[in-house]
Amino acid sequence: MSTRYDPAKTLARFHEVTNAQDFVAIEAMFAPDVVYVSQGVGGRIEGRDAVMTAFRSYFEEYPDQEAEDKKLEALSPNSARSEWSLTGTSTKTGVWRERHGAETITLDGDGLIIRVDVEG
Repeated sequence: MSTRYDPAKTLARFHEVTNAQDFVAIEAMFAPDVVYVSQGVGGRIEGRDAVMTAFRSYFEEYPDQEAEDKKLEALSPNSARSEWSLTGTSTKTGVWRERHGAETITLDGDGLIIRVDVEG
């Protein structure tokens, strides 16, 4: 399926609104049946409402998170991948952490994110 959307720009925008913790904008980027796979939010989560609940919970624990894309590229007309790093401090434990990984998004024909796979 090809789209009229640039998946790399969509991924960059997704990371921009995620870094800003703009939950309204994040939610608007997800398809209703989005699948989000990441250990950072608890494994495999299905559906926009469940994903948003996980995002809010994650950012309650890591409100100071700062993430940066090291590399960002389109893989196909409907997918993009980034290599990233992030830091943040847990409000539960007080432990500061640094993570590195990769993330791939897949878009539907309307440019909404239908799947996110996070490694790392």
